[in-house]
Amino acid sequence: MKKISITISGHRTSITLEPEFAGMLSDIAKRQNKSVSELIREIDKSTPSKNLSSAIRVFVLKHKI
Repeated sequence: MKKISITISGHRTSITLEPEFAGMLSDIAKRQNKSVSELIREIDKSTPSKNLSSAIRVFVLKHKI
């Protein structure tokens, strides 16, 4: 598992993802010329899910199709 630490809305948090999802998230961020942290903040703002790790996994799957 890969742990990613990030600050969202002034609060420090961490997300744990499988290495495959973390790698795909990093690839998507690079393609969009964004940092992984910036992309995670955007995912957080755009999802009604309370589970950010799950929202990230769904985001990655939608972008890898």
